[in-house]
Amino acid sequence: MAYEYLPGRRYWTAALVPESDFLAELSRTRNLAIAAIAGGGILLALVILVSSVRSYRRELRNEVSRIERKLGQYRLEHRIGGGGNGTVYRAAHAFLRRPTAVKLMNPEFARSDRARVRFEQEVQAMSGLSHPNTVAVYDYGQTPDGTLYYAMEYLTGLALDAMVQSWGPVPASRLIYIMRQVCGSLAEAHGKGLIHRDIKTANIMLCERGGVFDVVKVLDFGLVKEAGQMDAELTQADALVGTPLFMAPELISEPDRASPQSDIYALGAVGYQLITGRHVFEGANAVEICAAHLQEEPVSPSVRAGQPVAADLEGLLLACLAKKPEDRPAHALDLDSRLAACGDANGWTGADARDWWERHQNDLPLDYSRQTHTPLSNTELLVDVSERLKSAATAHSSPPASR
Repeated sequence: MAYEYLPGRRYWTAALVPESDFLAELSRTRNLAIAAIAGGGILLALVILVSSVRSYRRELRNEVSRIERKLGQYRLEHRIGGGGNGTVYRAAHAFLRRPTAVKLMNPEFARSDRARVRFEQEVQAMSGLSHPNTVAVYDYGQTPDGTLYYAMEYLTGLALDAMVQSWGPVPASRLIYIMRQVCGSLAEAHGKGLIHRDIKTANIMLCERGGVFDVVKVLDFGLVKEAGQMDAELTQADALVGTPLFMAPELISEPDRASPQSDIYALGAVGYQLITGRHVFEGANAVEICAAHLQEEPVSPSVRAGQPVAADLEGLLLACLAKKPEDRPAHALDLDSRLAACGDANGWTGADARDWWERHQNDLPLDYSRQTHTPLSNTELLVDVSERLKSAATAHSSPPASR
């Protein structure tokens, strides 16, 4: 039954209508109501989403402003690198207007006492070094909320791994030119009883400084330790600290055996990569690479490069990669003098460096960057070393599978 208005009358009257029509009208009304409610819900959700995004952006801007305020004399401009326990920003000194690189400790690491100690150890080690081939530290501090940071010289150039990735192996003369500068940086550090422990192509930059090209800067002293210092925590954790592709055998079997010779082994691996374009040992994973460092002899650089390498330089690189520390050059200055005695030692000059940089200036990065193109370049590896190396040794002693 439904009510309808009949013409000529002043009142509504009841009239019979089909039940199906009535139910259809009721269904249509219900659907309209549901659609209206759903539409209102979607609109409300959109409003909340937009409000949340705006709120997040506001908080992000406030966070940046907060960091800028609390860093005091340094104004952060943009992020230029990161990794390990910190993030690096390009910054400017508020008064000197000098470009500066500021490394902030990542918040997730700030909660770890061990990470904070390592960060402080890094800056303390770097601030005590003054060699021109070591990155210079200007300042160190802590924000009121506990964020650790330090300011260092801002570098323009490229890391050695990026150079090899983009342009391939370097000539022997340039290799010697680069390695001798690294030797200078390490000689000062070793003289102060400091072992770098993470020498690799990603931690060595080629820069232009004051119109001089191919100036080497050794970076990232985050894993530095004093010679002879026991690291009981690492020993108990059965941890390898460093980068497997460049790690000396003794650091794999006994992580506390870090010495100047372990840095020399890593520098030999750097030289090997620069002259061949390949790593000393390669594998599917870190355990395979570590096992190779322990058990295999390196392929000669001439064979790996597919072209002759001078016998004196090749022999010196292989000496750096000797399994026993005592069979390597005794110290960085010893390696430097032996590099200087190589036949190609004077083949690369400052003019050659300038010509190379001018030819490639349009392809070079504008910012200080430590981005690595090398696989398996983790700076800290926590594994059950003894058991996994036993498995790798067993596999190594088995007859090789056909390929």
